[in-house]
Amino acid sequence: MSGNSSNGGSNSSNLRRINPPELSPPTGFSHAVVATGGRLVMLAGQTSLDADGKVVGDTLPAQFTRALTNLLTALRASGGTSEHLARVTVYATDVADYRENARELGSIWRELAGRDYPAMAVIGVSRLWDEQAMVEIDGVAVLP
Repeated sequence: MSGNSSNGGSNSSNLRRINPPELSPPTGFSHAVVATGGRLVMLAGQTSLDADGKVVGDTLPAQFTRALTNLLTALRASGGTSEHLARVTVYATDVADYRENARELGSIWRELAGRDYPAMAVIGVSRLWDEQAMVEIDGVAVLP
């Protein structure tokens, strides 16, 4: 299998991040993640809902912070950590706003989830379940 792990790899032996030199250098994601063995954890889409079920945050970065925190909380409750994330999908109601805030969102990701990036996609959507939500994040983790 060709490829390299340009983002330092994972401490988790069941995931290997692959970033082939033939593809553009990834920024904030991995081109592929190979998972072997372990248990799959399917993480439901998380928005910026607080414990009372209310959307919090008036900006995309604020909502992204809460949505990612919620996703990682569900992952921790399942016995995993951010290094176990193999795949993440971000649904954004305004992709232009997401791109404008990409640098800040990347900093938020690194602060909360570290530098072991999963395979990732950002998908533009017309709206989310909660009308005030600007972003939703779901994922798949592989636990040893």
